[in-house]
Amino acid sequence: MRLKTSGYMCAVILLTTALAACSGNRDDDSEAAAPPAREGSAQFDGDDSNQSRIWDLFRRTDNEVNTSVNKYLWNASLEVLGFLPVQSVDPFTGVIVTGYGVPPGGGRAYRATVLIDDPALDARSLNLSLQTSGGRAVSKATARAVEDAILSRAREMRISDRRF
Repeated sequence: MRLKTSGYMCAVILLTTALAACSGNRDDDSEAAAPPAREGSAQFDGDDSNQSRIWDLFRRTDNEVNTSVNKYLWNASLEVLGFLPVQSVDPFTGVIVTGYGVPPGGGRAYRATVLIDDPALDARSLNLSLQTSGGRAVSKATARAVEDAILSRAREMRISDRRF
């Protein structure tokens, strides 16, 4: 029983030491009693800028880019390329990566990578890369036909949404 209690005491001491190490260094006890000043308040002196807090993880910085993806292009890409197995999707960056698949009525396997990098329903927002099973890029005419099919379907989806 004594060994068990000393093990708990060691754990408590280690936990307390770890928590104390996480706290900031305060030179003055009067500062510890005062609540921390906010950046927008008059008491903020700017000396605390090199210290980070846990809430800094959730604060948006100027370096972050808010990329929004056009929902019609996104859904049309998934629908037109529906015969290809989806390997990964990231709706926040607009990337769709598929595996190899054979189109209906076709004999050659293809794979696609789609990047939608603009919220506008525009051809410049859609970037498509098609490859054959040998790893070579398809002809420009084939890639253009698939891009046109995606853009046409996206426009149809937008028109049908306006009706409601």
